[in-house]
Amino acid sequence: MGKKGRVLTIVAIFVIAGLFLSNSTGIAQAEKPKIAPPCKQCHQPNEKILRGTFAGVSQKAWTIQIQIGPATWLVKWDDDTELIGAEGFSKIPKDKEIAIAIEEKNGMLYAKSLSVKPPAKVPAEKLMKADELAKLVEMGTEKGNFMLVDSRPALRYNESFIPGAINIYDAEFDKNIDKLPKEKSKLLIFYCAGET
Repeated sequence: MGKKGRVLTIVAIFVIAGLFLSNSTGIAQAEKPKIAPPCKQCHQPNEKILRGTFAGVSQKAWTIQIQIGPATWLVKWDDDTELIGAEGFSKIPKDKEIAIAIEEKNGMLYAKSLSVKPPAKVPAEKLMKADELAKLVEMGTEKGNFMLVDSRPALRYNESFIPGAINIYDAEFDKNIDKLPKEKSKLLIFYCAGET
Protein backbone atom coordinates (compact mmCIF):
# COMPACT_ATOMS: atom_id res chain seq x y z
CA MET A 1 0.00 0.00 0.00
CA GLY A 2 1.37 3.42 -0.92
CA LYS A 3 1.66 6.51 1.25
CA LYS A 4 -1.60 7.93 -0.10
CA GLY A 5 -3.41 4.64 0.67
CA ARG A 6 -2.10 4.61 4.25
CA VAL A 7 -3.20 8.22 4.81
CA LEU A 8 -6.70 7.44 3.48
CA THR A 9 -6.88 4.34 5.70
CA ILE A 10 -5.89 6.35 8.79
CA VAL A 11 -8.41 9.10 7.95
CA ALA A 12 -11.13 6.46 7.43
CA ILE A 13 -10.32 4.87 10.81
CA PHE A 14 -10.61 8.25 12.56
CA VAL A 15 -13.90 9.04 10.79
CA ILE A 16 -15.39 5.65 11.68
CA ALA A 17 -14.14 5.90 15.28
CA GLY A 18 -15.58 9.41 15.54
CA LEU A 19 -18.96 8.27 14.22
CA PHE A 20 -18.97 5.27 16.54
CA LEU A 21 -18.06 7.34 19.60
CA SER A 22 -20.54 10.11 18.87
CA ASN A 23 -23.35 7.60 18.27
CA SER A 24 -22.50 5.40 21.24
CA THR A 25 -22.20 8.42 23.55
CA GLY A 26 -25.68 9.57 22.54
CA ILE A 27 -27.14 6.11 23.02
CA ALA A 28 -25.38 5.62 26.34
CA GLN A 29 -26.58 8.98 27.66
CA ALA A 30 -30.15 8.22 26.63
CA GLU A 31 -30.00 4.99 28.69
CA LYS A 32 -28.28 6.49 31.75
CA PRO A 33 -30.48 7.26 34.77
CA LYS A 34 -30.98 10.96 35.49
CA ILE A 35 -32.11 10.60 39.09
CA ALA A 36 -30.63 8.47 41.88
CA PRO A 37 -33.04 6.20 43.80
CA PRO A 38 -32.77 8.13 47.11
CA CYS A 39 -33.61 11.38 45.28
CA LYS A 40 -36.90 9.87 44.06
CA GLN A 41 -38.24 10.05 47.62
CA CYS A 42 -38.61 13.83 47.34
CA HIS A 43 -38.21 14.66 43.63
CA GLN A 44 -39.87 13.66 40.38
CA PRO A 45 -37.66 12.70 37.41
CA ASN A 46 -36.95 15.69 35.16
CA GLU A 47 -35.18 15.47 31.80
CA LYS A 48 -33.45 18.81 32.44
CA ILE A 49 -32.09 17.98 35.92
CA LEU A 50 -29.50 15.37 36.94
CA ARG A 51 -29.78 14.30 40.61
CA GLY A 52 -27.08 12.19 42.22
CA THR A 53 -23.82 12.51 44.13
CA PHE A 54 -20.80 14.68 43.42
CA ALA A 55 -17.96 12.54 42.07
CA GLY A 56 -15.41 15.21 41.13
CA VAL A 57 -14.56 18.33 39.18
CA SER A 58 -11.86 19.25 36.69
CA GLN A 59 -10.90 22.92 36.78
CA LYS A 60 -8.79 22.52 33.61
CA ALA A 61 -11.39 20.69 31.52
CA TRP A 62 -14.29 22.63 33.10
CA THR A 63 -16.21 19.42 33.80
CA ILE A 64 -18.23 18.09 36.71
CA GLN A 65 -18.72 14.38 37.39
CA ILE A 66 -22.04 13.34 38.88
CA GLN A 67 -22.68 9.73 39.93
CA ILE A 68 -26.23 8.46 39.45
CA GLY A 69 -26.52 4.82 40.40
CA PRO A 70 -24.01 2.88 38.29
CA ALA A 71 -23.69 5.70 35.73
CA THR A 72 -21.29 8.64 35.75
CA TRP A 73 -22.23 11.79 33.85
CA LEU A 74 -19.71 14.39 32.67
CA VAL A 75 -21.18 17.88 32.45
CA LYS A 76 -19.33 20.97 31.25
CA TRP A 77 -19.55 24.16 33.30
CA ASP A 78 -18.54 27.74 32.55
CA ASP A 79 -18.51 31.21 34.09
CA ASP A 80 -22.31 31.42 33.68
CA THR A 81 -22.98 28.27 35.75
CA GLU A 82 -24.75 29.26 38.97
CA LEU A 83 -23.41 27.47 42.06
CA ILE A 84 -25.88 27.18 44.94
CA GLY A 85 -24.93 25.93 48.40
CA ALA A 86 -21.13 25.86 48.09
CA GLU A 87 -18.31 28.42 47.99
CA GLY A 88 -16.69 26.80 44.95
CA PHE A 89 -16.79 23.62 42.87
CA SER A 90 -13.63 22.35 44.58
CA LYS A 91 -15.27 22.87 48.00
CA ILE A 92 -18.07 20.35 47.35
CA PRO A 93 -17.44 17.16 49.36
CA LYS A 94 -17.17 13.91 47.41
CA ASP A 95 -20.42 11.88 47.48
CA LYS A 96 -22.45 14.96 48.49
CA GLU A 97 -25.96 15.03 46.99
CA ILE A 98 -26.23 17.52 44.12
CA ALA A 99 -28.66 18.55 41.39
CA ILE A 100 -27.45 19.92 38.06
CA ALA A 101 -29.83 21.83 35.77
CA ILE A 102 -28.56 20.94 32.30
CA GLU A 103 -28.83 22.24 28.77
CA GLU A 104 -27.30 21.02 25.53
CA LYS A 105 -24.90 23.25 23.59
CA ASN A 106 -23.06 22.06 20.50
CA GLY A 107 -23.80 18.42 21.35
CA MET A 108 -22.39 18.74 24.90
CA LEU A 109 -24.19 18.90 28.25
CA TYR A 110 -23.65 22.15 30.14
CA ALA A 111 -24.60 22.99 33.71
CA LYS A 112 -26.90 26.00 33.97
CA SER A 113 -26.76 25.59 37.74
CA LEU A 114 -25.47 23.19 40.36
CA SER A 115 -27.25 22.95 43.73
CA VAL A 116 -25.67 21.27 46.73
CA LYS A 117 -28.16 19.63 49.10
CA PRO A 118 -28.14 21.41 52.46
CA PRO A 119 -27.81 19.38 55.66
CA ALA A 120 -31.06 17.99 57.03
CA LYS A 121 -32.57 19.99 59.86
CA VAL A 122 -33.74 17.60 62.53
CA PRO A 123 -35.24 19.04 65.72
CA ALA A 124 -32.95 18.49 68.72
CA GLU A 125 -35.63 16.52 70.60
CA LYS A 126 -35.72 13.97 67.73
CA LEU A 127 -31.98 13.28 67.88
CA MET A 128 -30.30 10.71 70.11
CA LYS A 129 -26.78 11.06 71.47
CA ALA A 130 -24.30 8.24 70.92
CA ASP A 131 -23.97 7.49 74.65
CA GLU A 132 -27.77 7.17 75.00
CA LEU A 133 -27.84 4.76 72.06
CA ALA A 134 -24.93 2.77 73.51
CA LYS A 135 -26.92 2.24 76.75
CA LEU A 136 -29.94 0.98 74.79
CA VAL A 137 -27.83 -1.34 72.62
CA GLU A 138 -26.26 -2.78 75.76
CA MET A 139 -29.76 -3.49 77.15
CA GLY A 140 -30.87 -5.22 73.96
CA THR A 141 -33.83 -4.53 71.72
CA GLU A 142 -36.39 -6.49 73.76
CA LYS A 143 -35.50 -5.11 77.18
CA GLY A 144 -34.99 -1.59 75.79
CA ASN A 145 -38.23 -1.81 73.75
CA PHE A 146 -36.68 -0.34 70.59
CA MET A 147 -35.85 -1.18 67.01
CA LEU A 148 -32.66 0.06 65.42
CA VAL A 149 -32.80 0.62 61.64
CA ASP A 150 -29.68 1.10 59.53
CA SER A 151 -30.93 3.09 56.52
CA ARG A 152 -27.72 2.82 54.46
CA PRO A 153 -27.47 0.67 51.30
CA ALA A 154 -27.09 -3.07 51.96
CA LEU A 155 -23.43 -3.00 50.86
CA ARG A 156 -22.58 -0.52 53.65
CA TYR A 157 -24.73 -2.41 56.17
CA ASN A 158 -22.94 -5.67 55.33
CA GLU A 159 -19.54 -4.02 55.90
CA SER A 160 -20.50 -3.15 59.49
CA PHE A 161 -23.54 -2.19 61.55
CA ILE A 162 -24.56 -1.46 65.12
CA PRO A 163 -25.44 -4.73 66.92
CA GLY A 164 -29.16 -5.47 66.78
CA ALA A 165 -29.82 -3.19 63.79
CA ILE A 166 -31.88 -4.32 60.82
CA ASN A 167 -31.28 -2.90 57.35
CA ILE A 168 -33.91 -0.89 55.50
CA TYR A 169 -32.23 1.22 52.82
CA ASP A 170 -33.92 4.61 52.78
CA ALA A 171 -34.43 4.53 48.99
CA GLU A 172 -36.35 1.25 49.38
CA PHE A 173 -38.24 2.15 52.56
CA ASP A 174 -41.75 1.74 51.10
CA LYS A 175 -40.96 -1.80 49.89
CA ASN A 176 -39.75 -2.85 53.35
CA ILE A 177 -42.25 -1.16 55.66
CA ASP A 178 -43.46 -4.60 56.78
CA LYS A 179 -40.12 -5.06 58.60
CA LEU A 180 -41.12 -2.36 61.11
CA PRO A 181 -42.76 -3.43 64.40
CA LYS A 182 -46.55 -3.54 64.68
CA GLU A 183 -46.42 -2.26 68.29
CA LYS A 184 -46.71 1.52 68.28
CA SER A 185 -45.07 1.76 71.73
CA LYS A 186 -41.69 0.55 70.38
CA LEU A 187 -39.08 3.27 69.92
CA LEU A 188 -37.78 3.42 66.33
CA ILE A 189 -34.21 4.64 65.91
CA PHE A 190 -32.85 5.25 62.41
CA TYR A 191 -29.23 5.90 61.55
CA CYS A 192 -27.28 6.40 58.34
CA ALA A 193 -23.86 7.62 57.20
CA GLY A 194 -24.41 11.14 58.53
CA GLU A 195 -26.46 14.25 57.93
CA THR A 196 -27.62 14.79 54.36
